Amino acid sequence: MMTKTIRVMLLPNNKQKTKLFQYANTTRFAYNWALAREQENHKNGGKFISDGDLRKEFTQLKKTPKYAWLNDISNNVTKQAIKDACEAYRYFFKGYTKFPKFKSRKYSVPKFYQDNMKIQFTDTHVKVEGFATSKKRNKQKLNWIKLAEYGRIPADCKYMNPRVKYDGMNWWITVGIEYEDSTSLPSHDGIGIDLGIKDLAICSDKYEYKNINKSQKVKKLEKRKRRLQRSVSRRYEKNKKGESYCKTSNMIKREKELLKLNHRLTNIRQNYLHHVTSEIVSREPRFVCIEDLNVKGMIKNRHLSKAVQQQCFGEFRRQLEYKCKWSNISVIVADRFYPSSKLCSCCGKIKKDLQLSDRVYKCECGNVMDRDDQAAFNLKRYGEMALEKSVA
Repeated sequence: MMTKTIRVMLLPNNKQKTKLFQYANTTRFAYNWALAREQENHKNGGKFISDGDLRKEFTQLKKTPKYAWLNDISNNVTKQAIKDACEAYRYFFKGYTKFPKFKSRKYSVPKFYQDNMKIQFTDTHVKVEGFATSKKRNKQKLNWIKLAEYGRIPADCKYMNPRVKYDGMNWWITVGIEYEDSTSLPSHDGIGIDLGIKDLAICSDKYEYKNINKSQKVKKLEKRKRRLQRSVSRRYEKNKKGESYCKTSNMIKREKELLKLNHRLTNIRQNYLHHVTSEIVSREPRFVCIEDLNVKGMIKNRHLSKAVQQQCFGEFRRQLEYKCKWSNISVIVADRFYPSSKLCSCCGKIKKDLQLSDRVYKCECGNVMDRDDQAAFNLKRYGEMALEKSVA
């Protein structure tokens, strides 16, 4: 069995939006409370407090008059928030992550958990637990939030880790669903993929995918974004009072426009990556070979940093890996120092003085070839050799 995560946008009304923010704020409060208790206990020389003991302590806290408002929120929301805080604290001491930080009301992402046994889906709506306490039918309608996409999440199946999240504009729900493993084994020739800035991806089977950021549509949106950023900056400078800023309604309006534009650009790039990766997987190759790019090092180049960030190489690799896993396609990652562009595909000689500006590879043996096409071909050969070694 494999787990697929489905993400669908919600269309809540005003009352439901209020409840969603209440749940998210309560999650933040419970997480910070649990983290503070763990830190206080550690300073006093105590051992790690389990999430079960903290939940019992939190239940007693809800009985006090000061925190009686916590009883209006579903118990599963705070229970999971405490569990997340304990897990983050434990992972730090195991050396897996950095020290967990307190969630800020201003900067943290509003989100919360829903119980996987009590959440319900239909083709058009999702039922969120605890929005309405009354059992009257007209009151119970508050629990059912409309979905933006109909029939996307199957009803009457087992759900895993349902989470509701706010991205600054819209509310989304993500849920994991188990599917049967794919039994088909792809038998077509393998593909080598060379990622770049001029073009997003050059495949060894002669398929090329252009850079979406060079299209006229994205260029116009980027130009509009720059103008909006300058407009917002000017308004902040104009309304500066000492060291603080006076935020006007026009500034808030402009910032919302900028946020909407940022989301649109992100969605265009994400959608394009999904189209490209899905098309590569649909050709059913035996394997896909890509490079282990040093993206952090590439971003340090101030001339290329913005172009590298817009290409989203990490997201491309992530999507390709999980989609290949669904279709039983092997993903081979070539070594970071493998000279895919400098290696001659005919004689095997490495041209060490090849510059980034040299778009055509010319070798002493007479091989003249586009450097990206040659890199893709060399990556395909690398993948074939890696598969032979694994079989042997």
